[in-house]
Amino acid sequence: MQKVSFVIPCYRSAKTLPGVVREIQDTMAALTEYSYEIIMVNDASPDETFEVIEQLVNENDNMIGVNLAKNFGQHAALMAGFRQISGDILVCLDDDGQTPANEVGKLLEAIQNGDDVVYASYESKHHSAFRNFGSYINDLMTRVMLGKPKNLHVTSYFAARRFIVDEMLHYENAYPYVIGLVLRTTKRISNVPVTHRDRKEGTSGYTISKLLGLWMNGFTAFSIKPLRIASVVGCVCAGGSFLYGIYTIIKKFVNPAVPIGFSALITAIMFVGGMQMLMLGLIGEYIGRMYLSMNASPQYVIRDVIGKEK
Repeated sequence: MQKVSFVIPCYRSAKTLPGVVREIQDTMAALTEYSYEIIMVNDASPDETFEVIEQLVNENDNMIGVNLAKNFGQHAALMAGFRQISGDILVCLDDDGQTPANEVGKLLEAIQNGDDVVYASYESKHHSAFRNFGSYINDLMTRVMLGKPKNLHVTSYFAARRFIVDEMLHYENAYPYVIGLVLRTTKRISNVPVTHRDRKEGTSGYTISKLLGLWMNGFTAFSIKPLRIASVVGCVCAGGSFLYGIYTIIKKFVNPAVPIGFSALITAIMFVGGMQMLMLGLIGEYIGRMYLSMNASPQYVIRDVIGKEK
């Protein structure tokens, strides 16, 4: 009998988490060919989320609760959960009930049919316009920077074989990006359609700053394409400046009475200077990541683990 390990990163989910767990229990009771466990990771939620996790763990023998010492973000919380699993198949889903646990059978069936990783895809997302825009930008970034196939939809609800998890856990640097880890591990990735639900409680924990940080982390941690793009942009700017210089000389010879434009000169200087600062900032971001890695900045810090020894 194969074992399924559910990992749920939790933040401000004191009211929604019990319903998610209940739905997993009801669904897995019907999938008798599997055993299962549930790992809930509290990402330093300011509400009573960990108290709820403690209650759930105390009432069930197949649950583990992980309490992080501070907020490290969703992907770090997932990595903390990955290190606790004992199953043959990993399933990750959200704590707000929008990802339907009762359709996990579709993901497990695709895994049994030979896929290494299976992502849920949604015909219609019930997120806010801001969150949907963020998802679009994230999809575009992963396609351009990480080589994600255009027809592959990446979401927070997915299943993966155990060897994929083991390979992801080899990454021990700060700021993990689970999508990048998956994409560099296997090409046998597919989608299955599931229903996306309305949020019943609260609002999304992703702010503009968190989304920007996630995107920056994604393409600086797992791709050098931004540096290559910077090189191309630098060449284009240099070439454009050279051509503009030739144009200015020719114009002066053809019509000596035409004054050389001061505003055009300042515009060119500001443009080139701005591009230089942008590229230096990008290089600095990579160097900063290297510095944090060399100083062994942790992915996460665990305060408590409950339920593991039961």
